[in-house]
Amino acid sequence: MAPCRRLRRSRDWSVRRRRGRLDWDDTIAAIATAVAPGLGSVAIVRISGPAAESIGRALFRAPGQQVWGSHRVLYGHVVDPASGERVDEALLLLMKAPRSFTREDVVELHCHGGLIAVQRVLALVLAHGCRRAAAGEFSQRAFLNGRLDLTRAEAIGDLIAARSQRAAQLAMAGLDGGLQRRITALREQLLDQLAELEARVDFEENLPPLDAVAVVAALTAVRQALEALVAEARQGELLRDGLRVAIVGRPNVGKSSLLNRLSERERAIVTDTPGTTRDLLESELVLAGVPLTLLDTAGIRPTSDAVERLGIARSRAALAAADAVLLLFDLTTGWGDDDQALRDLVPDGAVLLVVGNKADAAGVAAGAVAPVGPGCPLEVAISARTGEGCDVLVERLLQRCGATELQGLQVALNGRQRELAAAAAAALGRSLEAAAAALPWDFWTIDLRAAVRSLGAITGEEVSEAVLDRVFARFCIGK
Repeated sequence: MAPCRRLRRSRDWSVRRRRGRLDWDDTIAAIATAVAPGLGSVAIVRISGPAAESIGRALFRAPGQQVWGSHRVLYGHVVDPASGERVDEALLLLMKAPRSFTREDVVELHCHGGLIAVQRVLALVLAHGCRRAAAGEFSQRAFLNGRLDLTRAEAIGDLIAARSQRAAQLAMAGLDGGLQRRITALREQLLDQLAELEARVDFEENLPPLDAVAVVAALTAVRQALEALVAEARQGELLRDGLRVAIVGRPNVGKSSLLNRLSERERAIVTDTPGTTRDLLESELVLAGVPLTLLDTAGIRPTSDAVERLGIARSRAALAAADAVLLLFDLTTGWGDDDQALRDLVPDGAVLLVVGNKADAAGVAAGAVAPVGPGCPLEVAISARTGEGCDVLVERLLQRCGATELQGLQVALNGRQRELAAAAAAALGRSLEAAAAALPWDFWTIDLRAAVRSLGAITGEEVSEAVLDRVFARFCIGK
């Protein structure tokens, strides 16, 4: 990887050829909306770069005396210049630099939705002097041209991928600059202390004595703030990525009934016949702002049925990959050796909640959280049939997964940012160790510089080209 360094973010900056890309001075285009047959009334082809306006003028025919001006909408048709064929009726929006998302000349062609029309328009655009944009390349240009810092750019990706209203609100906080302001403020504090220390390294005899206690206090405060951000990052991950929750248990304990109850729809077939579920069923839902993927697994038991054995194998794989496991057992028959064997299959590190079902038939109070017999590890009793106790189940599950403080969360680091913040906190710890050992000032500055670089990499003040490629490659095409 190339060493971290500050990237000049200006319109004349040219990215070296990498991953088959051309220089930054070329023009790119992509479909900026979802494309599906019969879905979506409007589709947008976005063009950005120095040739955007000329391509628009070559392909778009606006009748009458409509004025081609920046931030004006024109009505007309996209026309194939070679044949004169009208490809689509459309609107054109021209945004002249720097008043655009990328701070380049941008043209958007608002076409009819679906598959064919918009694809034909894109093909014409690509044939007239531009290339297909890579994933996230519009946002990457916005960053390199100074339109966005890196935290705002990443927040755009989070907003697009948000699976719940709370996740979208958290992404908007990042897009509004909340995270950037916090990280920049912490970095400025470190730069102030670094300047004082480096001045003493070079000119100590000409300067007043440095207050070492005040420096230590300032570095400690920044370190604590970073550690708090790192601790909150896990909650942000819950909102962004959600949880995969596997419902496991012996056949006919009510796994499919519980999936249907929590999903509030008949997602799985429910019968009294053991082994009805033979494949892995998934249901996406949001509980208390946290996206969940519920996995209804086949009942794990010895069987000679080839299809059921395949389902059981998938159940074991889902169990191994789950973030949390709801282990269901039948309260009418009690906890048995087969239930204990399933509990032993739960991987270390996964959240486990032991749930007793059929509380109504067993005469057990729904919502109870105490064992109902010797050796029974019951943590919550429910009736999947009536829904009683399911609210307690959801509350206990989210509590176990650390999702109880999400409502107060204002900003949250993503995985890349969390690693950098943790690295900065660790570097500050080493600087404080140098201070505690009363080492010379230049020993303090070594790790303090590393902390400054890590924080600069979060916002994009200091970042390598390889990192930028990884960040923006996770975006969708057209953004």
